[in-house]
Amino acid sequence: MAERIWTAALVIIGDEILSGRTQDKNIAQLALWLNLQGIRLSEVRVVPDRMDAIGAAVTALSAANDYLFTTGGIGPTHDDITVDAIAAALGVPVIIHPQARAILDEYYAPRGGLTEARLRMARTPEGASLIVNGQSGAPGIRIGNIFILAGVPHIAGAMLDSLSGKLEGGRPVVSATIGCWVQESEVADLLGQTEKNHDGCQIGSYPFFRDGRTGANFVIRSTDEALLQACTADLTAALAAKGYAPVAGGI
Repeated sequence: MAERIWTAALVIIGDEILSGRTQDKNIAQLALWLNLQGIRLSEVRVVPDRMDAIGAAVTALSAANDYLFTTGGIGPTHDDITVDAIAAALGVPVIIHPQARAILDEYYAPRGGLTEARLRMARTPEGASLIVNGQSGAPGIRIGNIFILAGVPHIAGAMLDSLSGKLEGGRPVVSATIGCWVQESEVADLLGQTEKNHDGCQIGSYPFFRDGRTGANFVIRSTDEALLQACTADLTAALAAKGYAPVAGGI
């Protein structure tokens, strides 16, 4: 029986991402973290700060995946509407979460107190639980298979750290890299045949142009270390047989 593949999607929320004013750093962070949990990032969508856009993306992707993560839109200002949009999509009201309020009250006690704006960060969809945030006062939110994270990368990372080892998933993905000074098109058939010969492995090709030369790095991925090593060895031998001088670890 084929091994189950656990999947997650990411919805990045924010006009500032779509306008180019802010460059997203959460995709790579989440993808790497998910790999360690044995979960694959299957899709990423970037949506504006609009209730309908957020709701539509969350509804579709939470239904299509084991897990859905969102980043952005849970701050203290009026345009932070992620909680409202997700609650509306789920058909539940927004409440002031008592535990979140207590966390924020303690955090802001020496920082000027809990203002109305700061209290907005205690709002959650009814029925939600909290995700620990070791970087700042405001916690993340979990409701069902939806995980609502901050948009600031180091805060989102802290929330992910608190979730490590707590989600059900498969085996982590392991990888190996081989580099060659070769045009990708010259070895396309060789790559395809090698992947076909090694069920359970995937080979990605990443061409580059450096120092006036064309090359490519080939990344082999698998959830099985033995299969990975066998595929890597065969690809290395096949490239060497063609005279391409493969470089372990990539160029």
